[in-house]
Amino acid sequence: MRPAHPDDVEPIAELRAVVMRPDLERLGRFDEHRVRQRFRDAFVERHMSIILAEGRFAGCLALRPGEDGHWLEHFFIAPDLQGHGLGSAVLSGLLARTDADGDLVRLNVLQGSAARRLYERHGFRAESEDAVDVFMVRWPGRAPSHTT
Repeated sequence: MRPAHPDDVEPIAELRAVVMRPDLERLGRFDEHRVRQRFRDAFVERHMSIILAEGRFAGCLALRPGEDGHWLEHFFIAPDLQGHGLGSAVLSGLLARTDADGDLVRLNVLQGSAARRLYERHGFRAESEDAVDVFMVRWPGRAPSHTT
């Protein structure tokens, strides 16, 4: 992993569009321009990290401070690298750090997204939901679930 730089905005915006497209289309909410622009508008370099695999851009994530912990945002893994444990390894490392600091972590995931299972395996639980998003929380030290 490495810190993000301003020139990472467009590759991340493109990755976001590719990764989120199936879920957004299923929910009737995909818009070619908006999916990229929402990331551009939300990009905060100091909170963003770039995930590297074999020296190449493999994904990203942001950990933004919140009122009572942190928000995990913009966690995207390149489609060709999904399903091989990279996301789980990155998430485990991040959660070890937040656990050590005694911080809870929140996130939201699109309704019906396969990513929800990853988060649940790592101790996140649904806190609330609406027609589009499921809002999840993980308290510090929450043991990961070993069920699939």
